[in-house]
Amino acid sequence: MNRPILATIHTEAFRHNLSRIRELAPASKIWSVVKAKAYGHSLEAILQGLESTDGFAVLDIADAQWLRDHAWNGRILLLEGIFSLAELDLAVQLKCDLVVHCAQQVEWLESYQHHSKHQINLFLKLNSGMNRLGFKPDLYRTAFHRLHAAGYHLHHMTHFANADRVDRSPSVGEQLECFEKATEGLEAPSSLANSAAILWHRNALGDWIRPGIMLYGVSPTGVHADIVRSELQAVMQLRSEIIDIQELKKGDHVGYGGRYQAPEDMRIGVIACGYADGYPRHAEDGTPVWVDAAKAGGEGIICPLVGQVSMDMLTIDLRTAPNAKIGSIVELWGGEVPVDDVAQMSGTIGYELICALAKRVPVMIQQ
Repeated sequence: MNRPILATIHTEAFRHNLSRIRELAPASKIWSVVKAKAYGHSLEAILQGLESTDGFAVLDIADAQWLRDHAWNGRILLLEGIFSLAELDLAVQLKCDLVVHCAQQVEWLESYQHHSKHQINLFLKLNSGMNRLGFKPDLYRTAFHRLHAAGYHLHHMTHFANADRVDRSPSVGEQLECFEKATEGLEAPSSLANSAAILWHRNALGDWIRPGIMLYGVSPTGVHADIVRSELQAVMQLRSEIIDIQELKKGDHVGYGGRYQAPEDMRIGVIACGYADGYPRHAEDGTPVWVDAAKAGGEGIICPLVGQVSMDMLTIDLRTAPNAKIGSIVELWGGEVPVDDVAQMSGTIGYELICALAKRVPVMIQQ
């Protein structure tokens, strides 16, 4: 029998989340951001669940090649553009749209002679305050005019640093004001909003929006309560089973370092999941784990993690789950336990956990 851990990707949840995004931004087209192999969910799954998107936004040209090889004929955006002049030919052959964020890329594009340039869509990126990628406002207009003169089809683009925060600068309002001043008089479609802006700043969407984390049912803020009203659904569900139960006496210690000490006689459930599977090693005591059929009537119940997470196993307190037994199914994150809740108890964010799912964990794509 195989080790019981399994990650299930629910493509119907993808469809639901994409539909919710269209309801929030009905006038905008959608770049579904699927970098990092769709935030750990696999490109196979997004082709099944996000097939009605207007386009996919990826980081690596290898992912664009994969999408074309698997019959995706829609638009593809390379979020960091090309990394060398030699890559430009392949990007054009794959009919990719390109983000342009630096002077070197402008030079490569100006020198390009192999294809009709007006058929290549460029998204010129403005650094409106995040100070990561993009042209500062005083250089943006020059870059725009150079690419326009070279014959390319241009779009304006920027990225918000704090759309999920109201207490940080630059604010969405500050960045939007910068964007409007920098692009004044330069007629072109725009792409502005990430997930947080789609949820909370719908005055700052643009013609193309770029939902990422919300497509997967995870909160941009790292707090699940912040997206409850948005009715997004978790796409990834990580499950395993109880593989052993230990009977402890009061005072017994659990796991490496003996971090947890039994306050009374109690049962401990041992689960086949550890940090080598992508579960966070630094998860604190009390991190929620859902146990199926833990009470009479077959209802599930949340049980707290106790003790240090090890490479292949973790342990939970079964005092509130008297009917739990070897073979009982548990959910580490998904519909019953939001991944954001696990991340909060581990000093990280849900993004990291779903992206870090280990290759050794079997994945099932479920319609």
